Amino acid sequence: MRQVTFSAQSLDAISGLSQSGQLALVDKLSSLSSDILSEKHSGVGKFTRKGMVYYRIRLDEMRIYFERKDNALHCQFILEKNSFQDFMIRCNMPSSDESVIENHQSFWDYLESLRKK
Repeated sequence: MRQVTFSAQSLDAISGLSQSGQLALVDKLSSLSSDILSEKHSGVGKFTRKGMVYYRIRLDEMRIYFERKDNALHCQFILEKNSFQDFMIRCNMPSSDESVIENHQSFWDYLESLRKK
């Protein structure tokens, strides 16, 4: 069992969940072992942003982004599946100013890929 801490954004997202949803989320995070976090095919994504290593897991309609700190996990973001904010984090785009997105080529590449499906 790992200690789990939450950012302000994560706490806001958790407060909107039912009690059973909150328990499922904390259980999923606290049960992640070092072996699971290091495996490539464990269902846990891993990427680097601004020099920090983040992990991503899916839980129902949520996407949970967290980082490892010693033997604890710090949950940075809890976002809805396929939301604009989730897309911005996955594509390593700045999330503070949405107008900046239009100048980022990966945004237009993503929109183009949706059109071709």
